[in-house]
Amino acid sequence: MKNIFNLLILLYAMSPIEAQNALLPLWENGQIPNYQKSDEKEERDTTDIVRISNVQNPDIAVFLPSVKNATGQAVVICPGGGYWILAYDWEGSDIAKWLNANGIAAIVLKYRLPVSKSNVVPHKSPLLDAQRAMRLVRYHALDWNINPEKIGIMGFSAGGHLASTLSTHFDRGIPESKDPVDQMSCRPDFSILIYPVISFTGDYIHTGSRIALIGENPDPELITYYSNELQIKEDTPPAFLIHSGDDTGVPVENSISYFSALRARKIPAEMHIYPYGGHGFSLAIGKGYLASWTNRCIDWINSLNSK
Repeated sequence: MKNIFNLLILLYAMSPIEAQNALLPLWENGQIPNYQKSDEKEERDTTDIVRISNVQNPDIAVFLPSVKNATGQAVVICPGGGYWILAYDWEGSDIAKWLNANGIAAIVLKYRLPVSKSNVVPHKSPLLDAQRAMRLVRYHALDWNINPEKIGIMGFSAGGHLASTLSTHFDRGIPESKDPVDQMSCRPDFSILIYPVISFTGDYIHTGSRIALIGENPDPELITYYSNELQIKEDTPPAFLIHSGDDTGVPVENSISYFSALRARKIPAEMHIYPYGGHGFSLAIGKGYLASWTNRCIDWINSLNSK
């Protein structure tokens, strides 16, 4: 009886109307690619924000606005944390609630971190998880009142690196796969990059993120592969970027390089550089006009609806 009750609760939580706050595993039946069993356990530090480390079972948390308020757009959110931890509420669930308040579906991605012993090839896991999250949202789009051609990716700091990596390393689906989810395209329709890590080369790299993802002495090919300003192609999605000029953690040149590379390819892009804010300001509540970045972002998202 208990098992039947739990099954009913799960089905109810995943129904189209009540998908808010539902947690869905990225892969069913534990078939997680690039995974090897280890003695690690997922940890959560809730001292001031929720910091998650040692992710073992990647998932998505689905936040939906009411059907009447829904714009049909959706955003997959990649929290930051230097590829060492995930700032899960600060740059994840708090952001999802803000998007919901503007009629936008939000999906928070709990992705695997490359520093975990559970990865077979460390650098592959974050991108695999982001690709799968995009496919999964597109697969469930109609059930969740989402337009499958209006699904974007959003990331903060190292999560911004993951978002820009997905924006430059995607496919249009794997037609030969027996998994209907994998047959979906993982290309984002737009990207929102907030104080993002972009480049692993030059004078403005974020050393901690690079070491976490590709190691202390990486193969030069991996440096190029994950320097996303070098990976932009004609079909890279349009982007919105926010950065502060006094960011000493992830220098503003990261955003500038991506913006410039998009412009060189004639891909629509919008960038706002604030004179202050430092790094990791989330919604920037109580930080003066820096907090206006959220308004600029919603304006930009709304402009996509008119095209």
